[in-house]
Amino acid sequence: MSSALNVLAIGASRNIGYFSAVRLLEQGATVTFLLRSPAVFDKDELIQRYIKSGGNARLVKGDATKQEDVQRAWDEAGVVDAVVFSVGGTPSFHILKGIVIEPHNLVTQCILNVLCTIPTYPFAPQPKIIAISSIGLTPSAHAALPWLIKPVYSALDIPHRDKVGLERVLAHCAGWTWTDAEPAADITGEGWMEREGLPASGALKHVLVIQPALLTDGKCVAEEVKAKGKDKKPYRVSEQELGGYTISRKDLAHFVVDALARWDEFENKRVNVAY
Repeated sequence: MSSALNVLAIGASRNIGYFSAVRLLEQGATVTFLLRSPAVFDKDELIQRYIKSGGNARLVKGDATKQEDVQRAWDEAGVVDAVVFSVGGTPSFHILKGIVIEPHNLVTQCILNVLCTIPTYPFAPQPKIIAISSIGLTPSAHAALPWLIKPVYSALDIPHRDKVGLERVLAHCAGWTWTDAEPAADITGEGWMEREGLPASGALKHVLVIQPALLTDGKCVAEEVKAKGKDKKPYRVSEQELGGYTISRKDLAHFVVDALARWDEFENKRVNVAY
């Protein structure tokens, strides 16, 4: 991977986006973080080191639910090679609704803001976009889940409706055929396809949607496999439903960075990732 890689990270204050950003920084990339509270990294010695030694980590204060803040992140990042979009709300449990996030359309509205402000460079290619979604979103995908975790995914109806919105928006802009049910208007907003600045159907050229299995806080198996010199794959990746149980956030971050390095294999695909 080129040391000159310039990455915009949306939703990277923690978890997958954070772990991906750290890996990219360690490989010499520059990462611009859009953060509601840049203070989240005040005591993070690793990020602080990259801020102070060459400015490879850049912190932009802003909220991805506000289009003007996303525009400022693009402007401050400069010519971006890749976007890692891993927005996800903090879940809570509602006795009637199951697991909920606030707002309920957080992810969809944030990706719309990212795409409506994406720059067009006369001298550089359109940036690559990696977006984190989920397995089990559609009826057919839910049917492919291991039966033991189907109840968990049933309780995730509200956040998963938001992820469907994410995938629908990206499919439209990338010109992919959409065969699933349309997300409700309260997720995408009325007339979302006509939003000013949104790339026309097929105009978005470099997209990867990652659909991970149930996320865990486990170790990075990929690093252990590498350290032991074993010739085996630490996790599975497929355009087909894998029916897997879990994947750790650290291993998913490993795949994000690996996919950027092997982009020709994954461009314009939706892939499952699971153990």
